[in-house]
Amino acid sequence: MVRFEDGGEGETLAPVIPLFGGPVPAAPAEAPSEPAWNATWADDPESADDEYDRFGNDTSHLRVPDTAAAADARAGAEKSLLKKLRARSLSVREARGVLRDHELDDEAIDEVIASFERLGYLDDAKLAEQLVHSGSDRKGQGRKAIAQTLAKRGVAREVADAALEELPDDDFERALEFARSKASSMRGLERDVAVRRLAGQLARRGYGGPVAMNATRQALDELSRPIGRVRFE
Repeated sequence: MVRFEDGGEGETLAPVIPLFGGPVPAAPAEAPSEPAWNATWADDPESADDEYDRFGNDTSHLRVPDTAAAADARAGAEKSLLKKLRARSLSVREARGVLRDHELDDEAIDEVIASFERLGYLDDAKLAEQLVHSGSDRKGQGRKAIAQTLAKRGVAREVADAALEELPDDDFERALEFARSKASSMRGLERDVAVRRLAGQLARRGYGGPVAMNATRQALDELSRPIGRVRFE
């Protein structure tokens, strides 16, 4: 029993006394507190470094790549490419440009291109054939202009050359046909002016040198010939 100065009484534990004269044990130390960085991590987990756990261990080797995000990006890129292919045919180079706009890495781009080629959505040989016939039949272009179109669309040189070899060697006939269709608009012009204008139009369509000039002169000569009258007796 312990009596306090204010007259109160209370109980207290007697000190531990070693039985065999050993040293009196020290009071137990307080439990160590967690480090300050741990408290900060617990209060705001987002403030902790992503490469370390709450105990300070390096976990960078345990991170798993976000495959879902990569798959979503690829799916979006493929959808965009398909949409463009529905509007018109694309070369492989043009398709790569579409995929790069979606920030796919080179490996993913190669995989998508290979898949689209297997499915027949991308075919540079067929595209070259289409461009050759479109240029010659619908636009009246010469071989040089068609070759420039193929190069601009990204068709490989060897593929373009193979397609151009299928084109008949009739540049003069096609140039003359085009010149005849335009010669009537040259009526009333001086001969030299008409020649320059018509030859310039042929040159812009890929007919150069003697082909353009000869077709121009022949078309203008035919236009200037008098139309014979039919006499009935």
